[in-house]
Amino acid sequence: MKVLDRIAIHGHWLLRIALASVFLYHGIGKFPVLQQLAGMMKMPVSMIFMLAMVETTGSILILLGGFYKDWMTRLGALMLIPVMVGAIVLVHWGQWNFMPTPAKPMGGMEFQVTLLLIQVYLLIKGNQA
Repeated sequence: MKVLDRIAIHGHWLLRIALASVFLYHGIGKFPVLQQLAGMMKMPVSMIFMLAMVETTGSILILLGGFYKDWMTRLGALMLIPVMVGAIVLVHWGQWNFMPTPAKPMGGMEFQVTLLLIQVYLLIKGNQA
């Protein structure tokens, strides 16, 4: 148990890396296909661009916050929370299981709720051990 106690102060990196990897992947991946996503989601291209910027910037802030400032962690989490709430409400609401179904081809909200809770945790805790 002493080994775990010694490395416990670094446990926040597991949450940071998990969250940032998901949002960096999805954020950066939107830039080359802004037009297609805008058409598919029936949203202006500028909104999709802003979404990609928020996902990418929020992820980077969460990672940088672990090295530098508490406000970076909290701002990054705060930026990502509305994105996740929007995804849950607009795309995944009504189905808990993450598996796609004919009614919910993008799957349910199980994974998205988990990501949201990690974001809320980082917003509340910041860099506090």
